[in-house]
Amino acid sequence: MSDEREHWYEDEAGPLVRLYAVTGGRAKAKRLDLDLTTLLVDARSGARSRLLAPEYDAIVELCRTPLSVAEVSAHLHLPLTSTKVLIGDLIDEGRLLARAPRNELSTAPDVNVLRAVLAGIKRS
Repeated sequence: MSDEREHWYEDEAGPLVRLYAVTGGRAKAKRLDLDLTTLLVDARSGARSRLLAPEYDAIVELCRTPLSVAEVSAHLHLPLTSTKVLIGDLIDEGRLLARAPRNELSTAPDVNVLRAVLAGIKRS
């Protein structure tokens, strides 16, 4: 029985407890400007973060090329809310740059594309 309990704690609870400790118990990001599509990029390539947890280094490594908040969360297999907390720390440190993606839908939609979509729907 003791082996089963240790196995459960190490494999199942350990990472959750660790993430709670890394975020300092914070479950919600202070930065309201971070959403799923916010693009992140490493602001100081080659320099190490002053933040010590390996999750921070992993985020910086991923963001050597621009990635969205959702992509970072998926790559690290971390909950989105916790990922946003960690990303916020890196932005506050000046380690990551964040920007909203360009809104490609700001121009009027192509009428021909809309007609083709409508024709496809009618055929279905």
